[in-house]
Amino acid sequence: MLAPRLKATGRVFEHISRFHPELTAFRRDLHAHPELGFEEVYTGARVREALKVCGVDEIHEGLGKTGLVAVIHGQRRDSGRLLGLRADMDALPMAEHNDFAWRSTHSGRMHGCGHDGHTAMLIGAARYLAETRRFNGSAVLIFQPGEEGFAGAKAMIDDGLFDRFPVESVYGMHNWPGMAPGMIGINPGPMMAAADRVTIEITGRGGHGAHAYQSVDPVLVAAHIITAVQSIVSRNVRGIDSAVISLCAMQAGDLGAMSVIPGSAALVGTVRTFNAEVQDLIERRLNELCTAIALGFGATATVRYDRIYPATINSAAEAGFAGDVAQSLVGEAQVIRDMDPSMGAEDFSFMLQVKPGAYLRIGQGTGSTGGHLHNNRYDFNDDILPLGSALHAGLVEQGLPLMA
Repeated sequence: MLAPRLKATGRVFEHISRFHPELTAFRRDLHAHPELGFEEVYTGARVREALKVCGVDEIHEGLGKTGLVAVIHGQRRDSGRLLGLRADMDALPMAEHNDFAWRSTHSGRMHGCGHDGHTAMLIGAARYLAETRRFNGSAVLIFQPGEEGFAGAKAMIDDGLFDRFPVESVYGMHNWPGMAPGMIGINPGPMMAAADRVTIEITGRGGHGAHAYQSVDPVLVAAHIITAVQSIVSRNVRGIDSAVISLCAMQAGDLGAMSVIPGSAALVGTVRTFNAEVQDLIERRLNELCTAIALGFGATATVRYDRIYPATINSAAEAGFAGDVAQSLVGEAQVIRDMDPSMGAEDFSFMLQVKPGAYLRIGQGTGSTGGHLHNNRYDFNDDILPLGSALHAGLVEQGLPLMA
């Protein structure tokens, strides 16, 4: 059950805590059956079944391939207002090294980021909201596929998510092992960085390692590019702006051919930024720098710059409101309203480009396994399930009040 350090209060939290064991069982079942992006068939079926048991008014399937949307109407609907809540459902392509009873039953797949817990928290909110309906308007619960690199949020939007369900604002949250259980973090601006993929293709002229003067060595060119690229942020980006360039992989030649200079090399990495102008600057400088360095050695280089996820930017009013809801649950001392942004990325950013809203972090600690996000020893902390559900439900009740 709940750890003593979780000090959430109020009617909503108390109500949801009654079915904490059922939420835990549901979450652990999802953990044992992880599915990758756009393959969430079992997960979707379990969500649909749970929503029917909860008594929601509408269930819509097939948005963004495997996404679901549930609608719950309040005691009154004359406000005509809709508020959106989102949870991601997909797992990661990694092997789990835990040994508890609910560990992954699928080799090479694992809920290593807690999306199983996010889904369970939104199911908990669905049950509470359907049982009580203490709001004026409609709650739109979005169960999103493919967050882990598949842009499932964008797929749902492209499928007409906000045309069919024109919410006035939308909220999401993510568990955060770096915060103690019971704490909630937010800020009124950037929460997560934009994630871009960089691929640099270098073409030289292969040859014999003993006669290197007859070749144009792409490995040497790659080495100079790797070093020079690290000057872009320090010498082109303002000190008060944040950016990261990481070249994380290199492919060239054959490890079994010690004396063969290859004809080409490839570098792959990522760029993280919060500001579109900085993003544009880095893309331009990467092209200029790589082209010039390669030319200086008699080689050529081409840069492919793919913008994967935009930055996750909270709207100020909605972030302030979400902070107030969190404070009503856990108290002022447990809410961080100026939380440092993360250089990680999140496809909830696509929703925030279309609708005002906010993305929160809910502290969970590292738990008994000591695993952080995307770690093969990670597990979601079930102690925080009622708190996350109550936070979702509180956003609806306080955002769509019965008495305006």
